[in-house]
Amino acid sequence: MSLPGKILLHLWHQPISRTRDLIAAGGPSQVRRTERGRIAMEAAATTLPPLSPASGTPLELHLLTGRRFWYQTAFCLWTLARHSRRSLAPVIYDDGTLTAEFQAPLLRLFPAARFVLQADTIARLDAHLPAARFPVLRERWLNYPNIRKLTDPHIGCTGWKLVLDSDLLFFRRPDFLLACADAPDRPLHAVDCETSYGYDRAHMNELAGAPVADLVNVGLTGLDGASLDWEKLEHWTRTLQGRAGTSYYLEQALIAMLVAGRKCAVAPAADYVTLPRPPEARACRAVMHHYVAHSKRWYFQENWRRCLPPA
Repeated sequence: MSLPGKILLHLWHQPISRTRDLIAAGGPSQVRRTERGRIAMEAAATTLPPLSPASGTPLELHLLTGRRFWYQTAFCLWTLARHSRRSLAPVIYDDGTLTAEFQAPLLRLFPAARFVLQADTIARLDAHLPAARFPVLRERWLNYPNIRKLTDPHIGCTGWKLVLDSDLLFFRRPDFLLACADAPDRPLHAVDCETSYGYDRAHMNELAGAPVADLVNVGLTGLDGASLDWEKLEHWTRTLQGRAGTSYYLEQALIAMLVAGRKCAVAPAADYVTLPRPPEARACRAVMHHYVAHSKRWYFQENWRRCLPPA
């Protein structure tokens, strides 16, 4: 970027963007209230009661978390277990900050949880995704944590895995999700509130060799590790970034390309809501909310409290 461009970015575009974000979050007083709610949610996660063991095969789910997000992981899994009436066997991938201090409250709630420490993930990456052959993906793994939701559960592995974001809450029994988890036979994804890939769609279609669908969201993702072509993902990432630079939505773009032209299990948008807005943001009639962007306001201020058992 040229010097005048950098000055314009610093003095105009970034302040305008921050102002828009502040307005979307409800203004300064609401931002402060949201932060107080976040702090209270983190404290409440340490006192969530363990759920009674359920019959049947425990449900295996895969999540990436660490010091900043462990309590969101706890609420996500706890509300899912409560409403599904299923025991969970989560596989939790360390983002590099998931020390024993933050593993303990998750293990208290989910005794069958298995933690994959970052050192073990790096060893698998070195074996199956060596930096000499996959320099672009390995650079993204270091500097773009979202890509780890694709690499860490699947590298060196085969079989279907259901990967969840942590900033989800469940309010009713997720029958669609349970059916897909119990008998996976096709890729699964959620529906976004708007198409967000960060790259030119025609270029994505060309690379994928099929039309990329609108509105693919990766807050819920089911993929078969055996079907992932890491050489292709390296090429796609290098090519996309070579033309348009880095994007926050790269992981979502890559998964949308992976499932292009394939028959997918798509979570019903009315029940599995990405970025809930009022009145749904406050009524919580859906099965699940995914609290992206400015919907964090409802997540931290109100809705985690709705999930608590009666006092």
